[in-house]
Amino acid sequence: MREKEFGILDGLTTVGIRNSFPAQAEFRQILGKFYHRPPGGESWCDVILRLRSLMDTVSLHYAGRRVMIFAHQVVVLCLRYIIENLSESEILKIDREPDVANCSVTEYRFDSNVGKAGNLVLARYHVTAPIEHEDAPVTRAPDPVVAARG
Repeated sequence: MREKEFGILDGLTTVGIRNSFPAQAEFRQILGKFYHRPPGGESWCDVILRLRSLMDTVSLHYAGRRVMIFAHQVVVLCLRYIIENLSESEILKIDREPDVANCSVTEYRFDSNVGKAGNLVLARYHVTAPIEHEDAPVTRAPDPVVAARG
């Protein structure tokens, strides 16, 4: 899945946004990162809508099968928001934790005892063991551009 579209703010740090697009910096401050949609970009709500369509397609065509989705930071978090039925404040609290590491694994498993007809439950989040097992370097330092844009 492609990452959130950042529009005119793509590649800018928080300081760069303030310097180049002060009105956008103010809009983001007022609306918050969950709702702010920069020109040519997406809000978190837009990403969530896109992911709900994905989940409907997966349910329709791949029900009962294992599915692997490759994604970046905001998409991983927005999938958690959908699957775990999190609130805006809950997902933004998770977003304040360290970034999702490159090539880390987030896994859900179906549990028939959850909900009326079963549901997906978080089994692993932000796990880098498969990468470490191969002695490959795991990105630990946040990308300053991505950290500012989220």
